[in-house]
Parts: sequence; C-alpha cells; structure tokens
Amino acid sequence: MADVKGLSDHALSILAFAAYHRLVSGERVTSVIRKDGAGHEADPKGVEELTGRGLARAGDTEIELGEEAQEAVETLVAAMRSTLG
Repeated sequence: MADVKGLSDHALSILAFAAYHRLVSGERVTSVIRKDGAGHEADPKGVEELTGRGLARAGDTEIELGEEAQEAVETLVAAMRSTLG
C-alpha cells in the first residue's frame, strides 16, 4: 500500500487540483491533466513524489491517480466540508 503521510506541498498541490475537480464535478477524480498545452503544468517535483511513492502514474499530459491518492482526495474534500461547510 502506498503512503500518503507527509506529502510535500508540491505533491499536495496536485491532490488539491484533483480536489477542485471533485468539488466541481461531484464525481470521484481518477486523473488530472499534467500539461494542458497552454502553459499550465503540474508541479514536476510533486509529480515525481507521487509517482515515486506509487500513488500515481504519469504520462506526458496526464497523471493517473492510484487508489490511495483518490482516497486522499476524498479525505481532503471531506476535511474542507467539515471545517468550512
């Protein structure tokens, strides 16, 4: 099982982006865009950390979140709702 504890802000920024999409869509997020071709790009250090920990797989343009990363996104959303909702 991959470990989500102690992630850097670089890695958390990618999960926060996924949480944004979770909130907007209302659906579980399984992947996010790595590079959109318009100059926006996920933090390279964050991508390296998530893939290095086995939390995600990254292609040239997309980051596929593993099960543990998807659960971490759900936890982030739930924490925001309980704290601010």
